[in-house]
Amino acid sequence: MRTTASKQLKIYTQIFWTFCRIGPSTFGGGYAMIPGIEREVVEKHGWMREEEMSDLVSIAGSAPGGVGVNLAAFIGYRLAGVMGAILAVAGIALPTFFIVFALSLGYSMFQDHPKIEAALKGIQGGVISLIIIAAYKMAKTALFDKTTAAVGISTVVMLIMTPIHPIYLIAIGLVIGLVAVQVKKHLGMQVYTEQRESKQQEPEPIYPEYYI
Repeated sequence: MRTTASKQLKIYTQIFWTFCRIGPSTFGGGYAMIPGIEREVVEKHGWMREEEMSDLVSIAGSAPGGVGVNLAAFIGYRLAGVMGAILAVAGIALPTFFIVFALSLGYSMFQDHPKIEAALKGIQGGVISLIIIAAYKMAKTALFDKTTAAVGISTVVMLIMTPIHPIYLIAIGLVIGLVAVQVKKHLGMQVYTEQRESKQQEPEPIYPEYYI
């Protein structure tokens, strides 16, 4: 009993502290958090595989609410049930809340300061790069055949060229995936639902640190 309780306490502490570090040190919102979360969950702790992480990111982005908080809740629940989800959400949200609260008190006094404006412009550029990295790493596992590549490219084009709401594109992609799998099975084609393992693994690119 003591051993089990000790293990539970350890995983609870790890979950809370991991997300507690990610939240305050990631600028740009949910999608900018994804590289940091993936680095901690997949590479550092080995809590899940990259393919599983990609699936959770897709679900978190499709669900209502912020993708960072949603992803934290899913990962926490996957690792330690309801308590894990609560601790993950608390870890990623509470420190950020207190930091933003403190910044909001002083922002009105410094918002027109040239150095503050310059710093915010630099942060915006960093946020864009983090989102691009997150998109690249998701694409490596999500786009694994012609069908998924076509759906991904078509979705990007429609988001840019039309005012269609993203929720409709998510629903359309879901339907296309189900239909494509059934058609391939009917035609006797081999069906893959995730990236096939390559015999010769490509070296993983080295990204800058995403957290302090």
